[in-house]
Amino acid sequence: MEPKVLPPDSVHAVAKNIVTQMQSDPQTFWHEVAQAAIQFGLKVLAALLIFGIGIWLIGVVKKLLKRRFDRRKTEPTIASFITSFVQISLTVILIILSVTTLGVDTTSLAALLAAGGMAIGMALSGTVQNFAGGIMLLAFKPFKAGDMINAQGVLGKVVEVNITSTKVLTPDNRVVILPNGALSNGTIDNYSGRPLRRLEWKVSVAYGSDVEAFKKAVLEMLAADKRILKENTNMNKLYKELNITKYQLSTVAYRLDAIPAPFVALLSLNSSDISFVVRAWVRSDDYWDVFFDLQEKFYTELPKQGFQFAYPHMDVSMIEHKV
Repeated sequence: MEPKVLPPDSVHAVAKNIVTQMQSDPQTFWHEVAQAAIQFGLKVLAALLIFGIGIWLIGVVKKLLKRRFDRRKTEPTIASFITSFVQISLTVILIILSVTTLGVDTTSLAALLAAGGMAIGMALSGTVQNFAGGIMLLAFKPFKAGDMINAQGVLGKVVEVNITSTKVLTPDNRVVILPNGALSNGTIDNYSGRPLRRLEWKVSVAYGSDVEAFKKAVLEMLAADKRILKENTNMNKLYKELNITKYQLSTVAYRLDAIPAPFVALLSLNSSDISFVVRAWVRSDDYWDVFFDLQEKFYTELPKQGFQFAYPHMDVSMIEHKV
């Protein structure tokens, strides 16, 4: 006998109907209860089985994606984002299938999800913005995992980009999580975005210094450092060494037809000294090492060659008046 469908009255009326049925025909009542319990138990077991198999399959898909990305040497930024998106999407679908297996009306479930989605969307508008920001970062690729960036007041190396946030490892070994929404709408300074970078120093010396001798001394220091690129650098060999692809070389952003020669010029005449600007090109990975090494070399070697560093000072002359 099929179980009777009780009218959706008050709890008191439903309870009274059950008691009446149990008193009038207890054998049939308990038989129906047992059948309903068995059917519901089978649905619960099926739902649990589907959920368990689904979780296992999601794990398999995640591993397959990771293996495929590793084989194709996909950028970690894109791989992490796609893996997170696929995992979350499959998990939502699995939950809906499991709930449907329990016998819940999918129409009601869809309406409930729609209403809940609106409420959650309003409550988590920031999260939705971060998700959209993640899509923008994935599409336009302002940086990739491993790049050194300065964004939202944080300087560090990008270690992971997921659906809603980006993890940055700072030089002092802190992990800072930046929301993708603010990150995609803000200024991003990518120090690792190009394979070659130009270094610049400003060096001030005292008035009376020989300009040509100073320029010659500095250029000799630059020429002695093998990390500084010279104007006769073989660009094809350099790009091959840096593992820059032909696609990257075809873009204006990466292509540099020749290295400008190291440059030294008189920049300004100040109140107590004269300033020179020094420029040279290096590989991006050598940027800070060369900068600090040459900065120290300027300080230690230039005075030995007769170039004195000026500093603000005042000469006071005392005149003796005889009465």
